Amino acid sequence: MSKGLRLSEKWFQRGLWLVAVVFAFFLIGLGGKIVENLRFVEPVILTEQFIDPMQGPAVRKMLAEQERRLELAVEQADQAALKLNVASNNYRVARETFGNWLKTRQATARPDQDAELIARTRELDALKAAERIAQRALETQEQARLDAQQAHAKAVERWNTLEFEAVKKEEAARTAAEFRIFMYRLALTLPLLVAAGWLFAHKRKGTYWPFVWGFIFFALFAFFVELVPYLPSYGGYVRYTVGIILTFVVGRYAILALQRYLARQKAVEELPDEQRRGTMQYDVVMARLAKSVCPGCERQLDLKDPALDFCPHCGINLFDHCGKCNTRKGAFARFCFACGTPGKAVARAG
Repeated sequence: MSKGLRLSEKWFQRGLWLVAVVFAFFLIGLGGKIVENLRFVEPVILTEQFIDPMQGPAVRKMLAEQERRLELAVEQADQAALKLNVASNNYRVARETFGNWLKTRQATARPDQDAELIARTRELDALKAAERIAQRALETQEQARLDAQQAHAKAVERWNTLEFEAVKKEEAARTAAEFRIFMYRLALTLPLLVAAGWLFAHKRKGTYWPFVWGFIFFALFAFFVELVPYLPSYGGYVRYTVGIILTFVVGRYAILALQRYLARQKAVEELPDEQRRGTMQYDVVMARLAKSVCPGCERQLDLKDPALDFCPHCGINLFDHCGKCNTRKGAFARFCFACGTPGKAVARAG
């Protein structure tokens, strides 16, 4: 804030900067809502949309059938394994019982037990036959389960092939949609940035400068926050290329602006002292003097030196003497601080 401003004017300036910030805040909020809703312009993209319509339903139906067949085969194989386990346990128990009885029979050697021996042997053979039947049933169900697994694997492979092609198409569609959304963002933010640049160049010091600066803040936020992060990468080439171009454009503009400023400053410094003073604003001059800077060439000076009346770099008059009380004062001061006599600038204006 310039030290040459009046106290009330300083507070007004601060208030107007607050207006600029608040104005930018609401513009950013509105712009953010608009940019956020740009994603609804494009339809939702799903993998199912890119499945081959001719093969997809048939393969999906076949896959569902193979899944049901595999589930049934697994269930039947489990049941057959359970039945085999029961039959094996029954035969094992009967075998152990028969072995114990046979030992007793051999110990007693009773002929009247021959009929019972035959019966027990037949019962054991029946249990063994039941075990063999359960074993064959399990083998049949295991083969059925294996066939179902292989058929299911083939169906899954066919579906994965269709889905893989659909995923590639989905990714391409998403990339295209993201690029279109980025172009929508660009079409929205680029004119704002151009308008902000024009306002900065021509209107930033005008009467309505708070709204101008608020719009500039909003445009910069929209460009660097709402647009740049969504710049398509394409492996990083696009972002680096855009960064190089922007850096070159901004750097070239800065270099040319510096050259124009130096040429303009050199031309002004060659003008007569009185003519140069007519091009300077009082508040700007006071601000530069408060920073010990020459108001003409903007070079650093030791203004506390009592012998310094002219800038040693550009020759502009910095201090003179009051025409009434002969007090040494600033040449740009409108009134003498010792006696209040109007200075030369006020006299010329009058």
